[in-house]
Order: sequence, then C-alpha cells, then structure tokens
Amino acid sequence: MPQPAFFGPLPAVGTTAPTLRYVKADRKEAALHEHSGHVVILIAFPSVDTSTCALETRTFNQKASGMGAKVVSISMDLPFALNRFCAAEGIANVEAGSDFRYHDAAHVWGAALTEGALAGTLGRITWVIDKEGVIRYQEVTPELGAEPDYEAALNAAKALL
Repeated sequence: MPQPAFFGPLPAVGTTAPTLRYVKADRKEAALHEHSGHVVILIAFPSVDTSTCALETRTFNQKASGMGAKVVSISMDLPFALNRFCAAEGIANVEAGSDFRYHDAAHVWGAALTEGALAGTLGRITWVIDKEGVIRYQEVTPELGAEPDYEAALNAAKALL
C-alpha cells in the first residue's frame, strides 16, 4: 500500500523543528517552543475518536511515563474532545493539542492528509525532537490504521536524555 499523501514536505531528521502552535485540551494556547530544553516526542494523528489514535495515545502515555521526555500529541480534534478523551482515559503524560486554529501541523509541518476519507486531518507521524529543537527521529506509518514503532521512538528519545 502506498504511503499517505501529505500537504508536505514533512520536516526531516536533522532540521530544526518548525513553528507549531496549538490549543490544549483545557483550551489554553501553547507552542512547541515552550518545551525548549526538553526532549519531545511529537505524535500527529487524525483523531482520538479512532481506535488506533486512542491506542497510540494510551500507549505513549503509559510507556513514556517517568522517562523524562515530553509527549505532545497533535490532531484536528477540538479541545472539548481532547479533554473528554484525556479525562476518560486518565491521560496524564501526554499533552494533547489541537491544530484546529492555526493549522501549523497541517501546513507548516506538512502533515495534513490530501487524499482519502480523512483528507484535511493529520497523518500518523512520530517525531523525536532534541533539547535544542532539532528533529532526530521521524516515522510515518505506511497506513493510517497502523500503529507507530513505539520502541524505536522511545529509544530515540532515551538516547537524547
């Protein structure tokens, strides 16, 4: 199966992470640069209301707990949906963010899907960003229903701590 078609291009390993503004589940505005000085695992996906996205969020919430890296998820979900999901699932180790207002993940990062039933939402992409804001790892799943390689992303983050 061919990889998803993105608005693209996606920021590559070795480049500085572009601007990423988002709205958190509590409706407060935030930006990736606020995590400067921390290793960040940035996960993009279509919606927490899909089984794979929900599983991905729960898995990173559990596996990254206590490791010292920040996990930020970004989707097109409205903050209300993110808040509902995080509260219901006990998500405490993932900062859920919505790209609905600024579309930085979609257009600046190029992560918006351009084809298929979920066109306009974000693809399933994982980046690991070092303390200086440089992308050190990237994975694009071959299809939206596939889970990311959790261990590869976590190991990439651990190597930067």
